[in-house]
Amino acid sequence: MMKQPSVNRAKPDRWKADIALSVDLYNAWFMQFAPVTFREARVRTTKQVEDALKTTANLTDIKPETLAANPGVLPMLRMATCPPLARDRLIGLAGVSKNLVLRMEEGKMPVRLGAEASAADLAKISTIIRKMADPDIFVWLNRKAVATTEEVHRAATVVADRLCGAVADPIVRNAQERRQLELIGKWLEARGYQKLAAGDGTKFDAMPPGTYSFRMNVPVHQEGSAKTVNIPIDAVIMPKSAKKKELPLMIEAKSAGDFTNVNKRRKEEAQKMAQLRGTYGKQVRFALFLCGYFDSGYLGYEAAEGIDWVWEHRIDDLSQFGL
Repeated sequence: MMKQPSVNRAKPDRWKADIALSVDLYNAWFMQFAPVTFREARVRTTKQVEDALKTTANLTDIKPETLAANPGVLPMLRMATCPPLARDRLIGLAGVSKNLVLRMEEGKMPVRLGAEASAADLAKISTIIRKMADPDIFVWLNRKAVATTEEVHRAATVVADRLCGAVADPIVRNAQERRQLELIGKWLEARGYQKLAAGDGTKFDAMPPGTYSFRMNVPVHQEGSAKTVNIPIDAVIMPKSAKKKELPLMIEAKSAGDFTNVNKRRKEEAQKMAQLRGTYGKQVRFALFLCGYFDSGYLGYEAAEGIDWVWEHRIDDLSQFGL
């Protein structure tokens, strides 16, 4: 079994300088790429909103049966009101089943809610949306003339802005995660590692030496149960020098645009580490790949849990894990 090194975890004298460099790197990326990422998402979302508007005849047909046949239009409808409605606000105003709204947000109708109850709740949602539809955006609702193509596109753009604004953080976070994984992949391939084809069926503990995979499922025991569940790991790497039955290095890519959110999320990594060690023992090798706002409070918490990390601005530290 390869000994787990202390790469950054046991070097608190370096943390302050690394935090500053990490924040600078994230901010430089955000200023250059986040606006582009957001604009691209807005273009895609505008087209989706236009399609949803067609489904509801440009908000003139929001009958329960229309919603039942097209539940995925609900997020658009929530952003079409004045003011825009959060999920919980809609649930409270309409007095409807939370499960119904959550399932509709996923583009589905709940299976267990009876047809009669569903119809009643959909009628309540329809009433709220019609009553609160924003007349400054959907200017055709209070006139006889139908909406023009330009008016529909303009309204769709406004609603798309609202939708993207509501999920701006996930849009940026997902783009940053993709970039982080690409960096890890390039670093590995420059050193002769090969990426496993997606869906080739190779299990994480049977990877050939010198290979890696992204977003691989790793089975772990459920707490207090013999049953297993799969947890996704961002990057799984089997060192070239790996011996038989040696586990790969598992890495979680983490980025953050502020210090507050990371301290809310810091238990996630510790829980994942606990699940892995509870299933595979102390031989588990698990690390973080960090870029952004990770303060000493976050780092100290992870270090106390036995979790090490590599900073994106010093990616060559990956070699200290035997890669």
